[in-house]
Amino acid sequence: MLPYNKNLKPFSLDLRNNLTEAENLLWSKIRLRQLNGLRFNRQKIIGEYIVDFYCHQVKLVIELDGIQHYSEVGKEWDEVRDDFLKSLNLKVLRFSNEQVLNHIDFVIKKIHENL
Repeated sequence: MLPYNKNLKPFSLDLRNNLTEAENLLWSKIRLRQLNGLRFNRQKIIGEYIVDFYCHQVKLVIELDGIQHYSEVGKEWDEVRDDFLKSLNLKVLRFSNEQVLNHIDFVIKKIHENL
């Protein structure tokens, strides 16, 4: 079982109930075991972080990045977060919101390649 901060549960639930447009679109493509019969969770707490999507069976994290992720501070934060997730033997895929909204078939193809 992955470590998690139970105090993040209310925040995780709030995020789950208020998905961004990009998160909602990707969720519509991966929910209900649509990808190779694999189950994905959204807004999963792992350690001190909440990841956008997580598939336990293949240890895959999918992160969707908005504009804040492209600042210097955002890039540094993401690097620390990714290093932590990788230390748990998790694979991290990152896509921009623009990629999801404008090229969803490409995003799904890349996810398939990493399953």
